[in-house]
Amino acid sequence: MAESGSTHETDLLIIGGGPGGYHAAFRAASNGIQTTVVESMPSLGGVCLHRGCIPSKTYLSLVETIHAAKRSKAMGIEFAPPKLDIEAIRGWKQEVISKLAGGLDSLAKKHRVTRITGTAKFANATSVAVEGGDASRIEFKRAVIATGSKSIVLRGIQIESPRVLTSRTALDLADIPGTLLVIGGGYIGLELGQVYAGLGSKVTVVEMLPGILPGADRDLVRPLARRLEEDFEEICLETQVTGMKEVDGGIELTFEGKKPPQSSTFDKVLVSVGRVPNSRELDLDKAGIEADERGFIKVDSQFRTAAPNIYAIGDVIGNPMLAHKALHEGNVIADSLAGKDAAFEPRAIPAVVFTDPEIAWAGLTQIEAKEQGLDFVVKKMPLGASGRAVALGRTDGVMKMIFDKSTQRLIGMGLTGPHVGEMIAEGALAMEMGAVAHDIASTVHPHPTLSEMIGEVAAMMDE
Repeated sequence: MAESGSTHETDLLIIGGGPGGYHAAFRAASNGIQTTVVESMPSLGGVCLHRGCIPSKTYLSLVETIHAAKRSKAMGIEFAPPKLDIEAIRGWKQEVISKLAGGLDSLAKKHRVTRITGTAKFANATSVAVEGGDASRIEFKRAVIATGSKSIVLRGIQIESPRVLTSRTALDLADIPGTLLVIGGGYIGLELGQVYAGLGSKVTVVEMLPGILPGADRDLVRPLARRLEEDFEEICLETQVTGMKEVDGGIELTFEGKKPPQSSTFDKVLVSVGRVPNSRELDLDKAGIEADERGFIKVDSQFRTAAPNIYAIGDVIGNPMLAHKALHEGNVIADSLAGKDAAFEPRAIPAVVFTDPEIAWAGLTQIEAKEQGLDFVVKKMPLGASGRAVALGRTDGVMKMIFDKSTQRLIGMGLTGPHVGEMIAEGALAMEMGAVAHDIASTVHPHPTLSEMIGEVAAMMDE
């Protein structure tokens, strides 16, 4: 730790301690580069660990247990209705976070990475001022910006109220509201909507577009949509919120569109309409760094900004805004700065929606393949064809593979079903290796598993 009020000097400064930042720091330090991380939170991990990926998946795993107990009645085992101890649930979430944060702190010490707590703003292209931190100024030779993103605010509509939640405050789980309106039908809104519905809230979703999870193939979304029709009170598509105000006991909203909710008042409202990069508070112009109109920092193929000694990775440079993408970018930039031959050139970046059922895809979606005018073949199989899925009582899903027609090379994979996020990496690996349908079909998959369906779908190319 640096001395409070002092100036700290370092070879490499990492601004932001999330997945991209701490992976870049650990890798750079292991490569022999003197490395410092400045992070506003007391522990490393960023939004993903403390206010996003990990806490939301912790809650989702608890809700999955509740759903599994309900489904078991059809199999001859009946459980009493669950009793919720919200304080204990919050405590379990915090225990998970603390364990992982402690592990990162240990790794930082192991790699001899200097950590400075505070908020950094550029003073020029070789130094930052630090507010509320252990040092007031950091001078560096090279820097990597890995500041991530934050929830979009509905300006002119969203009000300041403890009843109006963001993805961050929703994870505090202050209570379980009787009714909850989720604004936005993307993956964050649906995941958190299922958490609250599973814990007892009556959840309504409002989405301005014609379908939930825009961008995902519709055949992958349909099994989830059917499930959400049971879990949620309403899903109101092609509808948007035009106003909100606090009233006694709730939030009153106004809507416009094809299907406004039956009720206009809800106990709480969750705003989940996307994310914007954390870049505007960095004083980028003082370092000569350029950003686009949305705030995404402009970089070249080597993640270099307009300032030749400053780089940027992760959400702050644009889509896909995924932790695992930032992680790999962090490793690549750390190797590159150490003089190693490194490049970030993935053929496929997997995406997972951790709803129940999960949706996962990698490579091209069918929508993208069609938009690009490719000559492709789609092969798919419903989860009901899997003996394992039938035995689990989980036939709500589909497995799909997209092949180039002339070469039979895999160019895309999409899966919907229980824990398909654990299987999508096989498709990503196949695409990285340039695998064709025969390669996948001839790979021995264990039986009975859900994963064996990947081989069976690939084998359909020989029919």
